[in-house]
Amino acid sequence: MRVAAIYDIHGNLPALEAVLLNVRQENVDRIVVGGDVFPGPMPAETLECLLDLDVPVTFIRGNGDREVLARMQGTETEWYRSAMELWRRPIQWSAEQLRTQDQALLASWPSTCQLWIDGLGDVLFCHATPRSDTEIFTRVTASESLLPVFEPHNVPIVVCGHTHMQFDRRIGQTRVVNAGSVGMPFGNPGACWILLGSEIDFRRTEYDLDEAARRVSATGYPDAEQFARRHVLCPPSEEETLAAFKRVEIRAEPGDQRV
Repeated sequence: MRVAAIYDIHGNLPALEAVLLNVRQENVDRIVVGGDVFPGPMPAETLECLLDLDVPVTFIRGNGDREVLARMQGTETEWYRSAMELWRRPIQWSAEQLRTQDQALLASWPSTCQLWIDGLGDVLFCHATPRSDTEIFTRVTASESLLPVFEPHNVPIVVCGHTHMQFDRRIGQTRVVNAGSVGMPFGNPGACWILLGSEIDFRRTEYDLDEAARRVSATGYPDAEQFARRHVLCPPSEEETLAAFKRVEIRAEPGDQRV
């Protein structure tokens, strides 16, 4: 089986379209959409594009998807109550663009899925970590903080996203890879994803950034032009992002001395 893992699309339809062109060339057997289809500037069009694919697609839920669904249901989550208005607006706007009948679909997305891939074995897909869709860790987070998160699942490989930066690292006996972000990469511009087969192949798809920025800016998305500048044309550097995530990353519990 050959599987394309595409994560953190965030309604960036031009980036998704470019990635799917590459995915089709690889003759994959399945696509795993690893969460955070939303929020973003083209949410309805992005979902429609994914649902129209002629390849089997497995969705898992990201924290952004969960928050958008809550707004569609008229529910105010703890995060939404405490979030700055700057963060709340994209969630509310994205929820308003989707159809009422999309609620059942989003509600059906599980938090994880597991697939057997020849050459790799059991692969667990999650959004952030297997136990949470919001936890932060990166390629430099201390392993002792992460062992309790990954050890209990007893799988050789975990694929995650959420922090929008690709990496490949070992945590105890588990190989943990981050697929990066299709629609909001940190580091170099482009659309990141991974191809899983006999090996794990990290991909970055180039696409017309200026045209994508134009399409994004033409939407009614809150701060659409800022999204186009910061997440399409000139993403934050990896160094800048690692420094920001360092303040909120997973830390070892007191008394946990495992290494």
